[in-house]
Amino acid sequence: MRLLRVATCNLNQWAMDFDTNLRNVKESIARAKAAGAAVRVGPELELTGYGCEDHFLEQDTAAHAWECLKDILSSGDTDGILCSIGMPVIFKSVRYNCQVFCLNSKIVMIRPKISLANDGNYREFRWFSAWTFKDELVDFQLPGDISEVTSQDTVPFGYGYIQFLDVSLAAETCEELFTANAPRINLALNGVEVFVNASGSHHQLRKLSLRIDSMRNATLSCGGVYMYANHQGCDGGRLYYDGCCCIAVNGDVVAQGSQFSLKDVEVLDALVDLDAVSSYRASVSSFREQASHRTNVPFVKVPYKLCKTFQSGMVPTGPVEVMYHCPEEEIAFGPSCWLWDYLRRSRASGFLLPLSGGADSSSVAAIVGCMCQLVIKDIANGDEQVKADAIRIGQYKDGEFPKDSRELSKRLFYTVYMGTENSSEDTRSRAKRLAEEVGSFHLDVPIDSIVSALLSLFERLTGKRPRYKVDGGSDTENLGLQNIQARIRMVLAFMMASLMPWVHNKSGFYLVLGSSNVDEGLRGYLTKYDCSSADINPIGSVSKQDLRAFLRWAAIHLQYSSLAEVEAAPPTAELEPIRANYNQLDEVDMGMTYEELSIYGRLRKIFRCGPVSMFQNLCHSWCGKLSPSEVADKVKHFFKYYAINRHKMTVLTPSYHAESYSPEDNRFDLRQFLYNSRWPYQFRKIDELAQEMDKDGKWEKCTEGELRKRKGIRSAQGGGMGVVAAGSADPSAGL
Repeated sequence: MRLLRVATCNLNQWAMDFDTNLRNVKESIARAKAAGAAVRVGPELELTGYGCEDHFLEQDTAAHAWECLKDILSSGDTDGILCSIGMPVIFKSVRYNCQVFCLNSKIVMIRPKISLANDGNYREFRWFSAWTFKDELVDFQLPGDISEVTSQDTVPFGYGYIQFLDVSLAAETCEELFTANAPRINLALNGVEVFVNASGSHHQLRKLSLRIDSMRNATLSCGGVYMYANHQGCDGGRLYYDGCCCIAVNGDVVAQGSQFSLKDVEVLDALVDLDAVSSYRASVSSFREQASHRTNVPFVKVPYKLCKTFQSGMVPTGPVEVMYHCPEEEIAFGPSCWLWDYLRRSRASGFLLPLSGGADSSSVAAIVGCMCQLVIKDIANGDEQVKADAIRIGQYKDGEFPKDSRELSKRLFYTVYMGTENSSEDTRSRAKRLAEEVGSFHLDVPIDSIVSALLSLFERLTGKRPRYKVDGGSDTENLGLQNIQARIRMVLAFMMASLMPWVHNKSGFYLVLGSSNVDEGLRGYLTKYDCSSADINPIGSVSKQDLRAFLRWAAIHLQYSSLAEVEAAPPTAELEPIRANYNQLDEVDMGMTYEELSIYGRLRKIFRCGPVSMFQNLCHSWCGKLSPSEVADKVKHFFKYYAINRHKMTVLTPSYHAESYSPEDNRFDLRQFLYNSRWPYQFRKIDELAQEMDKDGKWEKCTEGELRKRKGIRSAQGGGMGVVAAGSADPSAGL
């Protein structure tokens, strides 16, 4: 019985902060050794941080990574343990994303990444090249100072595996887990038993199951031990890396780390039975047959044993039930951890939120409250790093530290209700009650006098005073009056964020939090440079539908009961006067529902639909509900306002990335911001198709059976909405 103790980890790295990164790597190795592990794998590019982006183009970045590796090798950290350490390596003037395998203060092998991530938020081809030579290992000339430490001139570099006396081991790196022709397939056929995956995978709502299923399937089809390591935290950008390091054996997950945590270092270990891997593979005849005529993979021989033989009390780690968070929990915990990292690393003293009493800003307030609850929980559990950060940020003195989430919130969270004559007493009271529940320092600031002063100035300059539409004004006047209120709130928010700490004799500054959601950004239903323009926005990539579900969850699980009333209220900007026969509503203003917006967003981004193909898909999805002409009107209305407002994405507040149809144009949704909003060719094509279908008449008479049949056919052909959302074949389900 060959027993091998292995360790993987979640590390909270920070791009370009080599001191922090090196400290975390060394700590994780020390914990793995203390657990008795013989193998340790860390996240992708762990020495530099994954999110360095164009800093990878600087020679300094690679040089500093080697300096950190020298520290690890010279300090004896790798004595008695095989460590996979992620870092960039330049070989023959080409930069590669590599795992460096170290053992007993020597480098065993350098494995460059074969399949690079280059879609969505990832741009690896901008900085790295893929290793394409799969038939040989080549010699890599080590830097001089590394050679002095290791007494090695060259080491093997390339695609291959490491053959120890008692086990064979190989690497995959992040994206390679998800590729069709994954490296592990041929490696497994060559007898490799243990796979280490250094990953940099970010959080996205409902995404974890894909990652877990991929690991399970990887070891279910080929057998073996799969060790997965990941980053966890905000490393300096919009992404939150959600950890969840795992160890899987023969299709079973035997160890799972946390998905959302404030810890800087988390190490996960398991004792695995390699003979069980051999037995599993030998029992599958097709595997045996394919392995008998495999393509040989180069390898490195290491005369060293990693395994232990069976002894009394040594029991292999058994399967565990995988923990999945519901989407509401993901919205609570992911942005909360991201905010905490941003707060402590920016050296800010807290947050300021314009709290309107509506669903979006209330969601942000609840997330900050959740952050404070997580901090208190970790302090109670003995996390000294979290405690030290909380003491510094909260500016505690004389040995004091936070013990209550509401008391901590009072020190680092300001909420401001900036009302006008158009604001209702309902939103004012909801904002106040929520602030009391969260514990923020709350201010009620009327801004009518500022609005009036600006209007008086405008009247003196032009001789005209604009009126609201309900009072007889034009659309232009109405919009201008709304924008004045919104932009005043932005200016006031930033002024208070700068000066309120000074008022309370605190040092530092506060970060302004934005609260526009992904659907409003997609439609452009926000004022440029209003309260959506902040320092950071934790919900900017979360849909309105998901936020409402989160509010219902948070009212119970975070114990902010006022959120139930917030969720039940119809969304309104409260920028126009309230009259007996008129009350401004968001969905009326937009000319579409938030549910429809979510559908448009998924079709546009996830399914890559232009106006015509969106129309065709929605004719199927909404068959029996709307005529083709009605569908055409809705699609054209959406694309008109999407085009008109796309420029707003260029100044959108940096947002936590949570949704795959985010319209954020800085890194994720790369489309132009100047459109012909008439879409003359596309809209003409839609009108032609709609007229033809209306004449046919069959679409209006579509029965439920025909509807299911059509959707089934389209889904099977890959042209329908069969994967719009987990558990739904219909994009109109609003999931």
